[in-house]
Amino acid sequence: MPFAFEPTEIPEVVLIKPRTFVDARGYFMEMYKSSDFAAHRLPTSFVQINLSHSKQGVLRGLHYQKHPAAQGKLVAVVRGAIFDVGVDIRQGSPTFGRWVGRMLSDENHHMLYIPPGFAHGFCVVSEVADVVYQVTHEFAPALDRAILWCDPDLDIAWPVEAPRISAKDAAAPRLREADNNFVYG
Repeated sequence: MPFAFEPTEIPEVVLIKPRTFVDARGYFMEMYKSSDFAAHRLPTSFVQINLSHSKQGVLRGLHYQKHPAAQGKLVAVVRGAIFDVGVDIRQGSPTFGRWVGRMLSDENHHMLYIPPGFAHGFCVVSEVADVVYQVTHEFAPALDRAILWCDPDLDIAWPVEAPRISAKDAAAPRLREADNNFVYG
């Protein structure tokens, strides 16, 4: 099998380690294979692919889309390195308000699957980073929401002290005030 699927501390968030074939020319790896993802109960239909190019110290997030346009995200880095985070925002979940973070890079080739019901964000720890993420639902601006990246209730251990963020992300509410229609179970 070309992938190792590893549940994280929050089992719905899955670290995916692709098998990489390296030789003198470079490397080859599969980033997605429907049958393997289906065998591990992960989505097999992604409807939009996004590319984000960011400079060192940029922090994007914490973003999510409400139902009925909730997105699952398969996140990978094709250049550089990021600290990628998923936050459980499902009301009633035993892990509500908890987060999972992993380093993803063009060297380790790891990917993170962040399911619907989770807010997502990342910060760039390399000079630049190109992040590709496939999503399970198309972007719906009317349902797009964010949570404050530095919400003290979440206490995310971001590896940057003074990140560069957008005005939208700086003005996002804390989780306790967020417009969120996710319910666990």
